[in-house]
Amino acid sequence: MISTLNQDPHGSAPALPAGRVAVINRIVDQHGRRPSRLVPILQEVQQEFRYLPREALSLVADRLNVAPARVFGVATFYAHFAIKPKGRHLVRLCDGTACHVKDSVPILEAIRKKLGVDAKNPTSSDLRFTVETVACLGACGLAPVVVIDDQVHGAMTPEKALAALDAVVAQEGGNAP
Repeated sequence: MISTLNQDPHGSAPALPAGRVAVINRIVDQHGRRPSRLVPILQEVQQEFRYLPREALSLVADRLNVAPARVFGVATFYAHFAIKPKGRHLVRLCDGTACHVKDSVPILEAIRKKLGVDAKNPTSSDLRFTVETVACLGACGLAPVVVIDDQVHGAMTPEKALAALDAVVAQEGGNAP
C-alpha cells in the first residue's frame, strides 16, 4: 500500500510531530495492528488528541494497511468522532422536544454569540470552548438543559447559561470570552 502519511489532496505535505507518531504507533500496536480494532483505535487516538487530525487518520490507515478512505469513512460516520479540534470545555445544549419547547434556541444563540461560534464553526478561535447541540440529554424534567464539561445545568435561560460560562472561565483563572 502506498503510504499517505504525508500526502494531502491539496498538494502540501503535512507531517505529524514525532511525539504524536509515537503515541499513535503505541495505540495501534496495543491493538495488534488489527483492522478489526479500528473503532477502538480511533477512540484512543481521539482521547489523546481531543479530535482526529487528518494526518493521524492517514497514519492509522498506513499502520493497519487499510485504505485511508476506510479510516476516514469510519471517523466521519460516527457522531462520537471529531475531525476538527475541540475546545478544552465542551458545552452541550439539549434541543430535544422538552428543551426546544421551553426555548432552548435563545440559549443556544446567546452562547454562540458570547463565544463567537456558529453551527459550522462550533469551536472558539482560542480553542477554549466547543458548542454542540444534542437531541436529548435525558434530563427532560430540568428543561432546558445545558451540560458544560459533564456538569448538568437545568432550567436554563440565556442569562443563566452565560453566567455558567463565566463561572467556568473564572474557575480556570482566565478572562471571560
